[in-house]
Amino acid sequence: MARNPLSVWRPLSLDRFLLGAPHYPEHVDESYWVRDAERMAKAGVNTVRMGEFAWHLWEPREGLFDFDLFDRAIAVLADHGINTILCTPTATPPRWLSQNYPEILRVDANGRVAGHGSRQHGDTTSPTLRAHSRRITRALATHYRDNPAVIGWQTDNELNTSASESYSPSCAREFRKWCAARYGTIQTLNRAWGGDFWALAYDDFGQIDLPRDMAPTFLSPGHVQDYHRFLADATAAFQHDQVVILRETNPDWFVFHNLGNLGDIDFRGTFGQDLDFIGFDIYPMLYDEFRRTGGIAATQALHLDQCRAYSGNFIVPEQASGFGAQPGFSTMTPEPGEMRRMAMTSVARGADGVMFFRWRPAHYGAEIYWMGVIDHDDVPRRRYDEASQFFHEMTAHKGDILGTHVRMDLGIAGADFDNQEAYKTYAMGLPSPLEDATILHRAAYRAHVACGFIHPEDDLSRLKALYVPHWVMWKPEWTARVTAFVEAGGTLILSAMTGTRDSDNHIHRVLAPGAGLSALAGVQVEEFGRLAGPGASGLFPPWPDRVNGGYHPAARLPATSADRAYSFTFGNRDFRAAHLYEKLILAPGTEAIGTWSHRFLTGTPVATRRRQGLGQVIYLGTYMTEELAQHLLDSDLMGVAPLIPGLPQGVEVSCRQTEGHRLWFILNTTEMPQTLPALPAGEPLLGDIRPHGAGFTLPAHGCEILRERL
Repeated sequence: MARNPLSVWRPLSLDRFLLGAPHYPEHVDESYWVRDAERMAKAGVNTVRMGEFAWHLWEPREGLFDFDLFDRAIAVLADHGINTILCTPTATPPRWLSQNYPEILRVDANGRVAGHGSRQHGDTTSPTLRAHSRRITRALATHYRDNPAVIGWQTDNELNTSASESYSPSCAREFRKWCAARYGTIQTLNRAWGGDFWALAYDDFGQIDLPRDMAPTFLSPGHVQDYHRFLADATAAFQHDQVVILRETNPDWFVFHNLGNLGDIDFRGTFGQDLDFIGFDIYPMLYDEFRRTGGIAATQALHLDQCRAYSGNFIVPEQASGFGAQPGFSTMTPEPGEMRRMAMTSVARGADGVMFFRWRPAHYGAEIYWMGVIDHDDVPRRRYDEASQFFHEMTAHKGDILGTHVRMDLGIAGADFDNQEAYKTYAMGLPSPLEDATILHRAAYRAHVACGFIHPEDDLSRLKALYVPHWVMWKPEWTARVTAFVEAGGTLILSAMTGTRDSDNHIHRVLAPGAGLSALAGVQVEEFGRLAGPGASGLFPPWPDRVNGGYHPAARLPATSADRAYSFTFGNRDFRAAHLYEKLILAPGTEAIGTWSHRFLTGTPVATRRRQGLGQVIYLGTYMTEELAQHLLDSDLMGVAPLIPGLPQGVEVSCRQTEGHRLWFILNTTEMPQTLPALPAGEPLLGDIRPHGAGFTLPAHGCEILRERL
């Protein structure tokens, strides 16, 4: 299939909407197989995913391959019109591999070697593991090359989700090779890593160690950044080995990976460029339990919009179907209708395929309470009914959905690996770019504004506004792109600390913001300082006491947030500042649209505007808060408006569109019926809405798609 360049606007080149479930025929007696296939076909399943944890079955002993079990399972499904996506099984190296080649095992920062008994115990930086990965991939690809029921491949499974870092001897050796290839000479590396600070210079590449915590104090940010760049490159190389083999064997197969975590993977680099598309595993209730980011529906929307920025449209190889658990945690359970609604949200925000995890739950292992479409007793109940309804709806309307992209009026800069990692190397107790962006995204979600994430290298012309959340690393070529966006009529909002470091994590030798942003925004940062966060009891982030245990006494000072409270006026409203202040110098032609109103900063600018061409650049000399985000949306500074005015809270709206039509997804994320105002003129495709007076009603967890012809 043709692979288009990575872009948030990219649709997929699929000839079908992929519908189904991960399936594990190896977990049940063969007597279940035909019954499973019959129920799948009746429910509208057209594809299953298999084999991601089955290396021990395909290769029970080194060099001895056995494909019989999966050959028969694939044939049974094919007899019922169901295709198969196979997985390279490298997430679970078998026992013989761990035992015979212990150098493949991960090692943690404390020197503990991973044991055999879980998953992702293999170190993807290991040349030995890479060699065995290529061997099993080639054997599988060769065997299934001419099987028409096998339509594509998933590489590995959720790379780096359990762990991404390793401190094994082989990892150290590969890191030294990577450093030598990147820098050429040790002098160049010493300059990049700031070797003259704390006497960190090296005499040769052989002296370089992996950046371990407790060294005994903080490490060089450049060293840490490069370690994570190396891990990302090693992960991409591990996958690349497999992709090359699969494409050489059968160029008609599509190849993707399913992401469960975003750690140490550079999606915009080789990793994403190698793939036809990316898959994202979606478990909204798991995210909300772990991250507590303000509600299951808002959290799912955030995650989907964040993921779409990496690659454009995607598939969901694992979509939550019910209660989920591993020994250390469990999730909430979707209520009746909520499983379908969550799947519909995935489609509304860019999914061109959805597979409910899993077809049936396991009866043994670490996920015995992770429910599937079918229950433990082999009886289909409400989850099966909801899956069937969803599958048939998507099949009926796939022609309208495929080929469309998700509309975005407000873009938030995202999907950049270096900025994600640069923050981690020098966090200072400040919010991360994503944490800051989440505040604005959540406000836009509540206001029903079409908001998402976008990389500066994408086409910005479709946006009305672009917000950059504290990207300390800014490439000069991006300045040209955002300048063109502004001159064409867009609004660019730059945040504090943006453009303060170069790619080596060095501070620029000119006043921030650097890389040409200062001239574009018409501001310079003369001074900056720390403020307490909302509700904080002092200025100190948790500071471990490495001598006495616990936290440093300074973290317990009796200061209150009022001791360093700074406020500002913006649009005739008063706001409490959070986390950081900047003292700005304005160039001629730049106006102050917000001023500090407290302490020594009183009367100095906090928010500025510079008009350029048909658009404008706004600079914010502080961090985002909920009140500030709401004001930016309400004040019309960004020029964005609700997709559908008057929708009640709890009703979610998204728009997918192409040249010929728009699809309005209107989804009730609550357990109560909702009354809707006048809606866009369009044909209801699902039939969930009902006329009610001058408006409509949408039942609890109800879903509607309106098709508007253009």
